[in-house]
Amino acid sequence: MGKEAIKIASVDVGKLLGMLNAALSEEWLAYYQYWIGARLMEGPMRSEVEPELLLHANQELNHAVLVVNRIIQLGGTPVINPAQWSKLARCPYDEPSDPYIQVILEQNLKGERCAIERYQEIAAFTNGKDHATYQMAVQILNEELEHEHDIEDWIADLERMKEEWKKIRL
Repeated sequence: MGKEAIKIASVDVGKLLGMLNAALSEEWLAYYQYWIGARLMEGPMRSEVEPELLLHANQELNHAVLVVNRIIQLGGTPVINPAQWSKLARCPYDEPSDPYIQVILEQNLKGERCAIERYQEIAAFTNGKDHATYQMAVQILNEELEHEHDIEDWIADLERMKEEWKKIRL
C-alpha cells in the first residue's frame, strides 16, 4: 500500500482485503453464470434478453477489474486460484438446472441480490474511513441494482406473457 494510503486508511485492511477477495470471487462466478446462461437459455424473449445478459456479464468482469485494482492498491494479493472462488464466495454459482429463460433469470436475480448485500457491506465498512474503496463499492452497487431491476422487469414480462397466452387459449 502506498504511504499516503496507509496514512489515510482507518479500516482493518486485513478484514477489508478478505471482503474484497470474496467479492472478487463472486464477480468471477457471476460473470460465468451470466455468460453461460445467455448461451444456453431457451424460450420466449431469448433474442431480446441474451445480448443484455452478455452485457451484464461484461459489467461483472469490469467489477472484477475494479476490485482487483483496489486489492493491489491496498497491498493485498487477489485470489489467484479459481478453485478458491467457490470457497470464498457467499454468493454461489448456480449451475443452470434448466435452460428455460425464466429459470436462468431467477438464478441471476438471486446472484444480484447477494451481490447487492456484499457491496452494501463493503460500502458500510468503508464509509468515511476509506473513500476510494467506498466509492468503488457504491459504483458497483449501483450497477448491481440496475441488473436486479432489469431482471425483475424481464421476469414480469414473462409472467404477463404467460397470462396473455392463457387468455388466448380459453
